[in-house]
Amino acid sequence: MKKIIIACLFFVLPASVFASGGANLMHADNDLHDKASLQNGAKLFVNYCLSCHSAKYMRFNRMGRDLGMTDEQVKENLMFTTDKIANTMDIAMKPEDAERWFGTPPPDLSVIARARGTDWLYTYFMSFYEDKSRPFGVNNALFKDVGMPHVLMKLQGRQALVKDEDGTDKLELVETGTMDEEEFSNAMRDLVNFLEYLGEPIKTTRQAMGYKVILFLLVLLVLAYMLKKEYWKDIH
Repeated sequence: MKKIIIACLFFVLPASVFASGGANLMHADNDLHDKASLQNGAKLFVNYCLSCHSAKYMRFNRMGRDLGMTDEQVKENLMFTTDKIANTMDIAMKPEDAERWFGTPPPDLSVIARARGTDWLYTYFMSFYEDKSRPFGVNNALFKDVGMPHVLMKLQGRQALVKDEDGTDKLELVETGTMDEEEFSNAMRDLVNFLEYLGEPIKTTRQAMGYKVILFLLVLLVLAYMLKKEYWKDIH
């Protein structure tokens, strides 16, 4: 019995730790069925993330098909690291250079949404603030002492960590970027949406198939019950 309890804790605790993240998480409310959102998320990813972070388990042509784009549209709008449509979304930066510049190589983001959760990612993107003591001049309220620059600052603007009336820390926008607060929030939802897609491209197909399988089993259950009644009606 003790072994069973330990095994359950082994699987439950990491999930709870990631879910909490040491802070109250914002809700991403992303939708994998929203193709426009996924396309905008892909655009944000290749423009602001793909320079340092790879997604080496995803091919450009597969992504294009899933997001409702032609190969020509993908080549023209989303391919900046290669000229072959069947290549994976990899980067040219060498791990040893990345370690020298950032302290550690930036992680591949293919399954980051499955590892961290969409709410965690959304909160992370929304939580950068100015911190002159850090090498890149920014910190993150969710991921303390983050080693990543705020590459989306041009879009969001500058945030500061200030004290609320009750003495708790809160983030305050002190200078707007090219997007207002609502536009930036929606853009981060699109980016998180795309990252969730990267983690399991077949998720919507799997879920749709699951509903069909359950419906089939329910119909089969009714037929099996009726057949059982027919077989046993003369026995009683």
